[in-house]
Amino acid sequence: MTQRHHCVGKFNFKGSLTHHLAFKEGDLLTIIMTTENPEWYVARNEAGREGEVPTSRIEKCRHNLASVENCSELNLMPWFHGKITRLQAERLLSPSEMGLFLVRESTNYPGDYTLCLSTNDNVEHYHIMYGNGKLTIDDETYFHNLIQLVEHYKSNSDGLCTRLINPKLEKETVAVHNEFVSGGWVMNRKELKLLKVIGRGEFGEVRLAEYRKAQVAVKCLKNNTTAQAFIAEASVMMKLSHNNLVKLLGVISEADGSLLIITEYMRKGTLVDYLRSRGRTVLTSVTLLKFALHVCEAMVYLESNHFVHRDLAARNVLLSEELIAKVSDFGLTKKVSSLEDTDKLPVKWTSPEALKEKKFSTKSDVWSYGVLLWEIYSFGRMPYPKIQSKHVVHHLEGGYRMPSPDGCPEALYYIMKRCWHLNPESRPSFDLLKEWLSDVKKELRQMGTQL
Repeated sequence: MTQRHHCVGKFNFKGSLTHHLAFKEGDLLTIIMTTENPEWYVARNEAGREGEVPTSRIEKCRHNLASVENCSELNLMPWFHGKITRLQAERLLSPSEMGLFLVRESTNYPGDYTLCLSTNDNVEHYHIMYGNGKLTIDDETYFHNLIQLVEHYKSNSDGLCTRLINPKLEKETVAVHNEFVSGGWVMNRKELKLLKVIGRGEFGEVRLAEYRKAQVAVKCLKNNTTAQAFIAEASVMMKLSHNNLVKLLGVISEADGSLLIITEYMRKGTLVDYLRSRGRTVLTSVTLLKFALHVCEAMVYLESNHFVHRDLAARNVLLSEELIAKVSDFGLTKKVSSLEDTDKLPVKWTSPEALKEKKFSTKSDVWSYGVLLWEIYSFGRMPYPKIQSKHVVHHLEGGYRMPSPDGCPEALYYIMKRCWHLNPESRPSFDLLKEWLSDVKKELRQMGTQL
């Protein structure tokens, strides 16, 4: 692997082989990998396509991609410190400095925020609350998000003890910001044309768009949601690359402080909607197994890179025009060692130890994968259809497991039950699950069915 850098085409290159990436003179390319042959690189163009390019036909950019017109610095709220206490904030703002500030989550009012602002003598704490669906400090001036609020008080104290002058930077956020810019992920807003809304998610709406004539999907930060959680998804996606993971193309910071994540467009929509709209009269056992294998391939890759998805479900798997299933929605994805609150976890897909003890691992993803298999073979039914979410764990600990979906092959139901072992260590790895599914695939082939 080589450090990403940016090049432009010196001459046109048509490419004679399928693994070549064609480009024209002046096209911008991101070099993502070296090859065994020093005369070739693996590159990605601005539409997100990847392939090999000859070193003789490209030259290194003289300017970083982030300096392209209208590609302003990506604002990742480097002054936002998340869940820290009042005392921790005061320590961070010590020694006192007029106008030094940070924003934290409110400890007294969950869901609200606190602006901590230093003067020459002490630290003032201002409650940022929701009013009329927007953020405000004084019930007079309202903002869609924290970025707008901070920008306002940078230019005018407007009732505060002083205007905001210097942010106390949160180190991890700054590192993520630098990674976006240096990695060439910042895209040109002028070349993005937003089209129709095609979905809604945790962070806001998802829209079909065009970027340099290529169709893309854009996840738009909704009002009242912090950019911190939104950008965490993109920061995970840029570290991962696999044919069965939805590909990140870039990020954009809007002038109003909102953020956009641009990904490849998956024309067939979510797996759960596809299963429900087609049903057993259209979808064959071959197609269902293909979906199961595609998702398993993605999870083998995440497992090998020590990432835990935490929200694996059919609603978070997207289908391309060619019916390639790709795992998406990395909002909860973390390194294996990370611990998080469980408030946002989908109960019917999450393992008991993750819900009760915050123990997340690849094996908790395996549990979720078993539920996803049940969704596939029930053609998109809601898991535990007759059990309320709050009672699911109690039933599971009592030995209950969902019955096999109608028409589900015995081998697939056996795999589901192995995924649902109460002891995480007794669950199979994704590598082993891939082996089992491959054996089922071989049996189908022996029966004369082509995958």
